[in-house]
Amino acid sequence: MKAASRLDAAAKCLMDYVLGTVLLLAALPLCFVIAVAIKLDTPGPVFYRRRVVGRGGREFNAFKFRTMRADADAMLAEHPEWAMENTEGRKMPDDPRVTPLGRWLRRTSLNELPQLINVLLGQMSLVGPRMATATELAGRDAWREALIRVKPGLTGLWQVSGRNDLPLDERIRLDREYVEHRNIFLDARILLRTIPAVLRARGAR
Repeated sequence: MKAASRLDAAAKCLMDYVLGTVLLLAALPLCFVIAVAIKLDTPGPVFYRRRVVGRGGREFNAFKFRTMRADADAMLAEHPEWAMENTEGRKMPDDPRVTPLGRWLRRTSLNELPQLINVLLGQMSLVGPRMATATELAGRDAWREALIRVKPGLTGLWQVSGRNDLPLDERIRLDREYVEHRNIFLDARILLRTIPAVLRARGAR
C-alpha cells in the first residue's frame, strides 16, 4: 500500500486540528445538553470509552456518549443469544440494552461527537477507516495491516456507504480502498458526503 505524500499528510493534519477545533467549539452547547439528558435519562456515566486499535497498532480509548444502560454487560451475560446477533462486526437490530435516548443519539450520530476530542489528541482523524477493537481484528491480518497504517476516522467510506448495513467483507474492502488511495481531496469529498449520509441515517443503529 502506498504512503500518503508529505503534502497530503500535512494538509490532513492541519484539517484535523483546525476543523476539529471549530467543530468541537461549535458543538459544546449541544454536548452539554446531551450530557444532561443522559444523566436524567438513566443512571450511569455520560461517556462510554471503547478500547480500539489506532495507528501503529497502539490502542486507545475512543470516547462516545453512552447509549446503553449501565448494566449492559450484565444483561449480555444473562442473554448469550444476543451476542450471537452481534457477529461479523454488525450490531444487533433493536438491541434491548440501548436506551430510548441512546437510540436517537445513534440514529443521528450525535453519540460520536466526543470523538472530536480523540481527533484533537492526535489519536483519530476526521476521515479514516472505521475504528476496530483488537478482538475484531484477530485473525484478519490484511485488515489489521491496513488499519494500523493510518488513524481511524470519525467518518469514512464506510460511513457514507451504508454503515452497519454493510457486511464485514465490504467494510474491510472499503477500509483497504481508503488506505490505498487516501489523499486530501478524497477526505474532502467524504466529509461533504457525510452530511447527507447522517441525515438519511442509513445503517445507523
